[in-house]
Amino acid sequence: MYAVVGCTGCNALWLLTDPETAETATCPQCGTQHRTERLKRQFTADDRETAREARAAMLAERAGATDAFESTPTVAEMEADTDEPVVDDDEYLDAAGIDADAAAAAGECSTDSGGSSRPEIVREALRALDAPDEAAVVDYATDHGVPADAAADLLARLVRRGEATDAGGTYRLL
Repeated sequence: MYAVVGCTGCNALWLLTDPETAETATCPQCGTQHRTERLKRQFTADDRETAREARAAMLAERAGATDAFESTPTVAEMEADTDEPVVDDDEYLDAAGIDADAAAAAGECSTDSGGSSRPEIVREALRALDAPDEAAVVDYATDHGVPADAAADLLARLVRRGEATDAGGTYRLL
């Protein structure tokens, strides 16, 4: 059960969850602690959304904005409206000046590595090659879709992190 209650000190309205079980409640605005049995329940409901809407209506009435409140859709109605896209992906990309077919092709190319990430491809190079040097690792990685500068950077990171060693220009995983 949910109740809309008001603070006797600052007149703030808030939702109280399970007002029958809690002994005290603290006003979220001024911090005053109230005994729940003494709080006036201005509205009660079994579900949270109904109580929220009632509180919002009370706040609108206090502010003299009842007409604006009534013309505004409920949160549930607005959430239902957002489930349907206003613009589909192709229209969005076209408006941004991006060829939707080229974007789809690029997405397919990025998954051609078998799902391996760039660091994993560099690790695979270190496992697969005999006595791999930096050039061999970079060649292997570029053959598997990793740009050369990224492969060299990833190799250096593996060494810095202690995941690989560089012994005289020959690399191996630890």
